[in-house]
Parts: sequence; structure tokens; C-alpha cells
Amino acid sequence: MNLPKVQFTEEQKQFRQEVRSFLKQHIEKGTFETRCDSWLSGSNPDFSKIVAEQGWIGMTWPKQYGGKERSTLDRYILTEEFLAFGAPVAAHWFADRQTGPLLLRFGTEYQKEFFLPKIIKGECFFAIGLSEPNSGSDLASVTTRAEKVEGGWIVNGAKTWSSNAQDSHYMVTLIRTEPLGEKKHEGLSQFIIDLKGEGVTITPIRYLTGEPHFNDVFFDNVFVPDEMVVGTLGNGWKQGLAELAFERSGPERILSTFPLLNEAIEQLKKKRDYAGLEEAMKLVAELWSLRNLSIGVAKVLEEGGEVNIPAALVKSIGTKFEQKIPEIVRLLLDVYPDLQSEKEIERYLAESILHAPGFTIRGGTSEVLYGILAKGVIAQ
Repeated sequence: MNLPKVQFTEEQKQFRQEVRSFLKQHIEKGTFETRCDSWLSGSNPDFSKIVAEQGWIGMTWPKQYGGKERSTLDRYILTEEFLAFGAPVAAHWFADRQTGPLLLRFGTEYQKEFFLPKIIKGECFFAIGLSEPNSGSDLASVTTRAEKVEGGWIVNGAKTWSSNAQDSHYMVTLIRTEPLGEKKHEGLSQFIIDLKGEGVTITPIRYLTGEPHFNDVFFDNVFVPDEMVVGTLGNGWKQGLAELAFERSGPERILSTFPLLNEAIEQLKKKRDYAGLEEAMKLVAELWSLRNLSIGVAKVLEEGGEVNIPAALVKSIGTKFEQKIPEIVRLLLDVYPDLQSEKEIERYLAESILHAPGFTIRGGTSEVLYGILAKGVIAQ
């Protein structure tokens, strides 16, 4: 890997301050409650609408669809600050991070004109339909199928672990459109399915915290019109892989438990616990290294480079780091985790402990990522 070293410009530093001021203002107004893992569990459509009014959804996209044509690094700064503060951005997250770039690359002009302006306005949210029941991490073992009919397709099957489907309007879904052959990665296509449509059933899978986030989504003779096929029929696997670079390399893979770390450091400072601060600073040093790796991947993505291997590295190392934070914090501070507590440190610790088991599973298990890294090493 040869990732660039990135230096933020003065304009980008000013933008970071603008985002911080915005978030502090809305925290003081009580617009939202901060939390750990806010990019997945913090779904707040009203706040997403406020973010959209700032021009901060789809900010890198072309102006002809309502975007601002800002840089990938500008978006990285925005995302980093949202996660560091624990702002609830889950509602628009997948549409902004994955669906928009997917449609810009593979979508028809009709799809771009129909969906992108709505996403940018915070009026249209997307879920991702990849994993299926009883398939584990084998994404290619797709049994959800589509049969061609006049004017479209009839879809039957199920998806699982679909994040935020309960609040989403549509789902980009990986579906088998050709009979299973010798290579299971072939014959797959991506459809945009209306989650409010007839024949769609969404059943929440609750976190250990009791919150709904993941979902089972069932399709029973769901009609999908031809204009909702994304890209080329049979090319769904390759198109889906293009999405994963955006999914695996961002700051969300290293900052899910950052609010806990930040609050723990403040507590240690108040106590003048220098031994505890020394241990906490080891985490800060590790975070700084991971951050530089993640920013480097963002820069390569902006330049259109290949990042599958470094993105897998960010995700595999970053999520282990996220899991480490609550384990160390609970040893450094005499704090009881409590989801209902008014004390942020107690609430953050409870959220982090209960969410942490999923960090190394969602978005690709660590074992799958190790395989990608091993193949990359061998190829070198």
C-alpha cells in the first residue's frame, strides 16, 4: 500500500470549526441527545432534515442533482465531527455514503434525477439488502430471486441485518436474476425496492439495548419495475463490491466509541489520575494512526484509485480498536454502565459494551477481511 499523507487546507480547518459550532448549537438547543455508535443506532429523520438544509447530505455530488461538488476530504471532516460528537445521522447515512455514489456510477439518468435530489433534501433514506438468513458471511449465497414479467420483475425472498430499514424508503437489494450456475457470484443484479410497497414486510431485530436497528426484510411477490434495475443485469456482484470500499474505510470504523473515550479522558483529568491518563493516551496514539490510514484511503477514493485492500485493513483493525475502548475504560474508571443514566460516561459505557460485539461483524466479519488482506499480500 502506498497511501498519501494528507494535510488539511485552511479552508478545510475552518469548515471543521463550522461543523463543530453547528453541533454545539444544536446540542445546547436540545435538538438531539449525543450517543455512541450514532451512525447506526442514532436514527433521527428530523435532524437529518436539518443537516440537509445545511447542504451537508450528498455534498460531494454534482450540482446538477443538488450537490455541492465538494471534496471527499470535506465530507470526511463532516463525518468525523458528527461521529466524534455522537450526532444521530443514521437515517440518511447509507443513502449518503453508498447509494448516491452507486447511482452516480451505475445508475440511469432517470434514477439519478429521481433519487439524488430527494436524498440531498433529506427526504429519501435507503437501506442495503445484502445478507440473507442462514448465509452467514457468504454474501454470494443469494437465494432471493427475481422472475421477469411484463414491465418488470417479481421478487421473492428475504434479507437480514438490514440497517435502518424500519426508517428507510427504499432498499438497494442484491438479487439472483439468473439460475444458479457453477459460479455463484454470477447472475446477480441490484434492484431498488420500495420498502413501503405491497408484499414487503420489515421485522426489527433488536440490539441488546432493546433498540430497533437491524431488520429482517421479506419480499412476497414484490413487483419491481424495469427502471429500478441498477446498472447491468448480472453485474450486481461487481457493482456491490464497489460499494464496500465506501462502507469499510470511513471514520465510522474507528469512531463508534469515541464519545466514551473522550468523556473518559475528561473524567481522568478532573481526578488528576495521571496513571489512567497514560493508559488512555495509548488509545489516542492508536486512534491517530488509524485515522491517518482512513484519511489516506479517502484521498485515494477521491482520486479514483483502488482501495479494497487498505479499506479492509481499516475495517479489520479499526473495529477491534472500537471494541477495546469500553474494555479499557471500565478498568480505568469506577463507573457503572447504565443506559438510563443522565451521566454521559455511564450511558456511553453501557451503549459501547452492548454494541461492541457487532463491530467486527457488520460490514464484513474480521475473518472475511483477513482473507482479503491475505490474498492481497499473495498478489504482491
